[in-house]
Amino acid sequence: MKHTLSAKQKADLVAASTSASLKVTAHGDREVVISRSFDAPRTLVWDAYTKPALLKRWLGVFGDITLDVCEVDLRVGGKYRYVWRGPNFQMGMGGEYREVKAPERIVSTEKYDESWYPGGAVGTVVFSEKGGVTTVTTTMRYDSKEARDAVLKSPMEQGLSAGYDTLEKLLATLEAQ
Repeated sequence: MKHTLSAKQKADLVAASTSASLKVTAHGDREVVISRSFDAPRTLVWDAYTKPALLKRWLGVFGDITLDVCEVDLRVGGKYRYVWRGPNFQMGMGGEYREVKAPERIVSTEKYDESWYPGGAVGTVVFSEKGGVTTVTTTMRYDSKEARDAVLKSPMEQGLSAGYDTLEKLLATLEAQ
């Protein structure tokens, strides 16, 4: 299988990514810092990031792409595995948790099955809440500047934006329950 999006899948992604509050910035030679705020309590956002039943409803899901495999062993040394599928599309990735401090911080490795950039990365996700608004700040540290630059040139920002917009809607639904 391949992990290149079709023209329709790309159009779906662009149409789904409407978020104006997503911030993606290069930091130093090897890092990307991603920040987005949600009108939801930190514990709810944490759950959406760590529970497979919720992850399957927002993480990389748009158009005809689904998160078919979502395995999470949320503990230091535990592993995670995600596989997205759609017509003529499959993309898998996984890693290992290095630090888990609920509901504040997750540090994990990241490696794609068929990566478009060399090496892997380590991601640090910090959840901070103020006045019922939770800000999620993710710092991705890549193995090289070349890898970081390849990620910045990819449609990563549109994918994140679409996913976070879906997450925002999911959080509103969960809060209403």
